[in-house]
Amino acid sequence: MNITNKLAPSRWWRLMPIIFITYSLAYLDRANYGFAAAAGINKDLDISPSTSSLIGALFFLGYFFFQVPGSIYAVRRSVRKLIFVCLILWGLCAALTGMVSNIPSLMVIRFVLGIVEAAVMPSMLIYISTWFTKAERSKANTFLVLGNPVTVLWMSIVSAHLIDLYGWREMFIIEGLPAVLWAVIWWILVRDKPSEVKWLTDVEKADFQAAMDKEQQNIKPMRNYGEAFRSGNVIKLCAVHALWSIGVYGFMMWMPSIIKSAGKVDIISVGWFTAIPYFVAIAMMLMVSFYSDKLQNRKLFVWPLLLIATIAFFTAYLLGAEHFWICFVLLSLAAGCMYAPYGPFFALIPELLPSNVSGVSIGLINSFGALGAFIGAWLVGVINAVTGSAGASYIFMGVSLVLSVILMASVKAPKNN
Repeated sequence: MNITNKLAPSRWWRLMPIIFITYSLAYLDRANYGFAAAAGINKDLDISPSTSSLIGALFFLGYFFFQVPGSIYAVRRSVRKLIFVCLILWGLCAALTGMVSNIPSLMVIRFVLGIVEAAVMPSMLIYISTWFTKAERSKANTFLVLGNPVTVLWMSIVSAHLIDLYGWREMFIIEGLPAVLWAVIWWILVRDKPSEVKWLTDVEKADFQAAMDKEQQNIKPMRNYGEAFRSGNVIKLCAVHALWSIGVYGFMMWMPSIIKSAGKVDIISVGWFTAIPYFVAIAMMLMVSFYSDKLQNRKLFVWPLLLIATIAFFTAYLLGAEHFWICFVLLSLAAGCMYAPYGPFFALIPELLPSNVSGVSIGLINSFGALGAFIGAWLVGVINAVTGSAGASYIFMGVSLVLSVILMASVKAPKNN
């Protein structure tokens, strides 16, 4: 029996549902704008296609600027306190989106929503690196990031029905309030460190801490954050995540609009069709995380999958709009291959860096992912609006992904990677 399986197995069922639900609620409140854009918010507020793209992407600009400050607070102070406040603020911001009456107020709310959600992803990854060992981390990260495709899957269906029954305003309000309620549950159930909980025995705490200390023995220490941020691997990983996120968020934000225009279907059908790529993503994420932890090889489960996604985008471009449903299959494959590497990718970072700098480095890397998300969400929308089809945006996302593949392949991973 693997030693990691003996280390307080109750951690999994006590922590992972909380982690998953928290990130799922965050993703719900950032991604539902794509449905509002497909369902009439532009017409109601007289928003041009290019302005709509900018509004959809403004979230990620706020997200970009506040990743590192949030990470520093999480490392030095408390993940528990930070996420509690963020849950309340982002739930209120999301609900307020349903009450806007003009473009400037919508822009401000989207930007502020990005700010208050900025700390969520790096804080959760820091939290996982505190509670799970190297041999468990890819699987734990995957359960976190599963909040992304799982949420978009059910959100696609629920949001479409809410819009059909009530309208886009009511959708934002109804989907924003659960985060505020969940903040109370989070505060009651979560503690920052294993040493602070009562449900672990003293022996379990000691064994777990010994295992975590052993992992750091062969990692060369770094003096400060500046040394970590200047390292070649961190710079490359920042670029990889930025380029990769162009593809992920260009796809995620505008998939409903692409289906609605190219497939000529109603909003309910858009919801169901948009959910399909995320079924593929969920299945692939679970499989990839299992083999990444089993083989303890991270790079093998990152760049080859991104390469397949690249090929899928280029093939969709070559087939053209007249073969949309074949392209839809390719886009579903691309979605799976873009989402599946997240667990191994974020598991790699603490394996490359000492614990005193890895948490904030995760925030820096994720902030560049947010910058890529801003570019992808904005430019894909603009390209689709200007060209009248999704073909050119497939090329844009494909080129971004192939650059991320090249950089990821050059990262100097640990010997067993």
